[in-house]
Amino acid sequence: MDGHEAVIDAAARLAEVNERIARTAKLARRAPADVALIAISKTKPVEEIRPLIATGHRLFGENRVQEAEAKWPALRAETPDIVLHLVGSLQSNKAEAAVALFDAIHSVDRSSLVKALAQAMDKAGKRPDCFIQVNIGEEDQKGGCAIADLPALLADARAAHLPVVGLMCVPPADLEPAPWFALLAKLARDHDLNGLSMGMSGDLEAGVMLGATHVRVGTALFGARG
Repeated sequence: MDGHEAVIDAAARLAEVNERIARTAKLARRAPADVALIAISKTKPVEEIRPLIATGHRLFGENRVQEAEAKWPALRAETPDIVLHLVGSLQSNKAEAAVALFDAIHSVDRSSLVKALAQAMDKAGKRPDCFIQVNIGEEDQKGGCAIADLPALLADARAAHLPVVGLMCVPPADLEPAPWFALLAKLARDHDLNGLSMGMSGDLEAGVMLGATHVRVGTALFGARG
């Protein structure tokens, strides 16, 4: 499709996702504006991202620092008010690059990363918002801190002056997500945190119903990953 058709298609996808958020927020007696829609553009080339930017959407997420470094400096030069979130796992040796590039980091999950991020933030004079990622289903293959380790990790992050704004999780696949989201919401309340990064293309309604402040949507906005 040509550029105009691509923008029309992106606008239709965006409208559909925003309608899902608005409909669910109404059921939950929440304001739709209280749910931030992060467009997850991982694996998508610049030419597939530009149509969504052209609709006016400004909040995007990437999984890998290196991929984001290759795509977003040019896009942000064109559209300076873009806000970029890192939603994938982060190696400590990439902390400086992540702090330089991203406005929020959703995958803080261990004390060594807290230390690396604190040093990078002090050096850069920039403090991106941070979410603690919780391995809510205690799955060996997934990142995130264990639920039992959350109080200590949160204490470390606060002592290091990381701007922790909330918690993030990815629920176990093929299981009803609502109980996991409810558990994350309870953990956030227990630790006086307001931010909840939970809900993706297939389960954003459950996330919004249970208090998500950020939903991370890729497939519903960009189509299946290649």
